[in-house]
Amino acid sequence: MKHHILAILPLFLLLYLLVPVGTFAATRSLSLGLSGSDVQVLQSALIAKGYLPAGKATGYFGALTEAAVKKFQCDQKIVCSGISYGVAGPRTQAALAGGTASLSPLEFSGWIPYWRTATGTTDVLPHLSQLTSIMPFGYTMKTDGTLADTAKLTEEPWVSFIKEAKKQKVRVIPSVMWGNGEAIHKILSNATTRVALEDEIAKVVKENGFDGIDIDFEAKKHETVNYFSTFLKGLYQRMGKKWVYCTVEARMPLSDRFSPGAVIPADATDYANDYVQMNKYCDRIEIMAYDQGTIDVRLNNMRTVPYAPVADPEWVEGLVSMALKSIPKNKIIIGIPTYGYEYRITPVLGSGIEYKVLWPFNPRYATDIATRLGITPTRTSANELGFIYSPNALASLAPAGTELTHTQQNTPTTSIAQNQSSATAIVETLNFVTWSDAKAIADKVALARKLGVRGVAVFKFDGGEDPGMWGALK
Repeated sequence: MKHHILAILPLFLLLYLLVPVGTFAATRSLSLGLSGSDVQVLQSALIAKGYLPAGKATGYFGALTEAAVKKFQCDQKIVCSGISYGVAGPRTQAALAGGTASLSPLEFSGWIPYWRTATGTTDVLPHLSQLTSIMPFGYTMKTDGTLADTAKLTEEPWVSFIKEAKKQKVRVIPSVMWGNGEAIHKILSNATTRVALEDEIAKVVKENGFDGIDIDFEAKKHETVNYFSTFLKGLYQRMGKKWVYCTVEARMPLSDRFSPGAVIPADATDYANDYVQMNKYCDRIEIMAYDQGTIDVRLNNMRTVPYAPVADPEWVEGLVSMALKSIPKNKIIIGIPTYGYEYRITPVLGSGIEYKVLWPFNPRYATDIATRLGITPTRTSANELGFIYSPNALASLAPAGTELTHTQQNTPTTSIAQNQSSATAIVETLNFVTWSDAKAIADKVALARKLGVRGVAVFKFDGGEDPGMWGALK
């Protein structure tokens, strides 16, 4: 049968499929049913890039290897249908070996939050062609472990928006957000409720024609780690050809979390996510590289105060470099913030600066304050935009009824950073605003290219971000 197929191929395609590739030991195109050392080399390359599970370099080209080849070919835009789909010819083998065919443009994606559905969809619609995927931040979880369609994705404007996204071949990957660690552990540690959730998510994706699902389970306990991996495995098996995206909290190197000479707690590396297992069952792993604040001890003592950034590029690089030890580049997505934070900052004699988080905000909130006070925002030492101001001065200028609005109220948290330059920089209690503008976003895009990861994902598309951002997402 194989010879009959080759007989009807155009001559140029036949030659293309059979030309040897110097980087691979293979001298033939590899397809379903073949065996040999060249198949084993192919499988090893697929394993290294995260397309085959470890231990599957058997030397036999079976259905699992064919599915991995197809997914790699589609991801790399080599071929996604037709007679050569699933056949590892010279171009596919060169791409796997690290040749020029493996170079692909960054994937651009992002989340539209359910609380800003109207402005978010309106904002993204003219820019859909720039995106690879869009994640409606739409499903939340009930305490009984069942889904809640918080965004009402089966209603307008989502119906029309999703239809247009599909028309432009943009993946629609809704997020399931869950931030209750106790409830997550209760549901996932019980086989019955865990399997029921796997079934429900897969059913919702398939019945609604979504391209996949984004699992964003935050605040998990360390003791949930294996149950979460089992959940992802079960979900991945149920999803078939649908995509499984996994959104995870940032993991910092110990050298950034603790001062030199500090006693590192025994549980410092008791993580809630098993990166090795996630690599097996997540098609994309989106690292939430934001909300840095004052947590990086090393950078706190290097940067100019005030310093409590949303995401310092050097901090982000450390997070991603750590993840790359367990996850291949072709799966990693760097999360990029589009918002900012306001702090109340107070000097603490002999300790540094006390930072009290007030709330997050969209950029216009800060630019409006700057306009009222005649302040020109400048680049912070994290290369974000920011400035300090007196809240009393602002209050004296704002007539009654003209209060500025931020995005949402956080539970205030306070931390003290031992900034080396704090002694003379801050001498009174002030407010500090810092935010991610188009330039800060462009820095993260450039970092993604430098590190060679799969792409970036913006949190969030809601109509309130710096509109210059779209120029960076190209």
